Amino acid sequence: MADKPERTVTIRQPVVITAIVTEQLRQEVSAELQEAADEIDKRLQQVEFAAKRVLSELQVRGDIQQVMAARQQIDREKQRYVDAKEELLRRRDEVAALEDGDEVVRNTTEAPVDVKVGDNIKQILRGVEIVVKDDEVIEIRDLAADETRPIVTATVPGQPVLQGDD
Repeated sequence: MADKPERTVTIRQPVVITAIVTEQLRQEVSAELQEAADEIDKRLQQVEFAAKRVLSELQVRGDIQQVMAARQQIDREKQRYVDAKEELLRRRDEVAALEDGDEVVRNTTEAPVDVKVGDNIKQILRGVEIVVKDDEVIEIRDLAADETRPIVTATVPGQPVLQGDD
C-alpha cells in the first residue's frame, strides 16, 4: 500500500520590508517625496489653466451662479492639492530628522508560502520581515505574535514611500 503524498496548499504570507536608516535612504526618500511634491505642482498648474478657461466660458454665458459654483469647486480642488503637497513636504522634513541606525518600515507586500499538515498557521500568517540596509538584505525575521509598531506613513499618490517608528 503506497503512502499518500503530503498535501500542501499555497497561501499568501505578509512580508514587511524594513530599512535601516542611512544617509543614502534619507536622500532616496527625500528625493521621492520632493518628486511627488513637484508632480503636485504640475497638476495644480493644470487645474489653474483649465479653471481660467472654464470660468471665462461661463462668464461669457452670463450665468453668475454657475461661475460661483465652478469657482468653489476649483478652489476645493486646488486646496486638496496644496494640502497634499504640504503633507509631502512635512514628511520630507521628518525623514531628514531620522537618525542613522533607526529602523523604518519601507513597504509591505505578500509572498506565497506552502502550508502543510502540522504547520503553525498563526506563525505563518504573522509573516516575515526583511531587513535591508542600502538596498542589501541583511536579515530575515519572523514577526512576533505581539509585535506592534507605531507607524509613520508618507505616500506618493498611489504608492507607499515611507513608514517607520515615531
